[in-house]
Amino acid sequence: MKYLFIAVSILVLNFSFGGVNPVDAEELTYQNPLGNIKDIGDPFIMKTDSGYYMYATSAPNYGFKAWHSDNLVVWRDMGLVYDNRRQEHPWGTGDFWAPEVIEHNGEFYMTFSARTESGSLRIAIAKSESEIGPFIDLNADLVNEAGSYIDGHILEDEGTFYFYYVKDVHENVINSRRLSQILVQEMSEGLDYLVGRPQLVLTPDQDWEHPLRQEAWNEGPFVLKHDNKYYLMYSANMFADPDYGVGYAVSDHPIGPFVKYENNPILQKDLEIGVSGPGHNSVTKGLDDETLYMVYHIHTDPNHPSGNRQMSIDHLYFENGVLKLDGPTMSEQKLY
Repeated sequence: MKYLFIAVSILVLNFSFGGVNPVDAEELTYQNPLGNIKDIGDPFIMKTDSGYYMYATSAPNYGFKAWHSDNLVVWRDMGLVYDNRRQEHPWGTGDFWAPEVIEHNGEFYMTFSARTESGSLRIAIAKSESEIGPFIDLNADLVNEAGSYIDGHILEDEGTFYFYYVKDVHENVINSRRLSQILVQEMSEGLDYLVGRPQLVLTPDQDWEHPLRQEAWNEGPFVLKHDNKYYLMYSANMFADPDYGVGYAVSDHPIGPFVKYENNPILQKDLEIGVSGPGHNSVTKGLDDETLYMVYHIHTDPNHPSGNRQMSIDHLYFENGVLKLDGPTMSEQKLY
């Protein structure tokens, strides 16, 4: 596999300490995987006035790192932004997974999951005044329900916050089978607790998700709103399996009911170009602040799929109400 991380016209690219100086967006290209950032998973990119920030499963024993970019192409390691060891009441024993960050009222909120002394996975939310932390625990047990929970995602819609999350396969046994299922609840305006009862929105039931196996997954939720419809993207199959991929479902309301797209998945492996296990996606906007990009991970070594993954992005768009992706790609692509 070739690892060419930056492809930019040498006539317009000038390096500085902070990354790349502003250039004409039409001259900028990228090539997956991005940033030479290895041994991560579940990449989430947030765009702010000060650039792009990427958070990922990256320090699973105690917390999370972040990376910054001015242009989605060149990334700078910003170090540890959440450290469980520095919390007033350290609670996580490991498996710090899948951070996502949103800006709300001038502050930044990170949701993530980690394992506790009981052995269960719990979802927490932490707060910071900066994109690069330090994030301080706000609620270390956001989902106040029995079981294991992972993969939190926050959607703000017309002033109401919705929290999508996953009941993890290891403690969710249904008819003698272990399933990961996606749930949703409303959140408080302060983002520090959930409101009402969990509502089931997705469960493994399409053929590509292998719903009859002993273990099956729907996880990694991310929601986009388009033309007053809600597109819930999710990943299916096991993260270390080459067949890990992304599908989506559509609803007229954030709480559902959601109907899965009949031609799922929209992102799947392409071993001929070296793409194995693409999944757990987020979405960000390009330099033009309009073009959508799906952000996802792929196995660093497609011949030995594992938790060692790298970040990729590809153009995401709507066509007649259908969500489509120009990918996966490993060749040079124009960045908008």
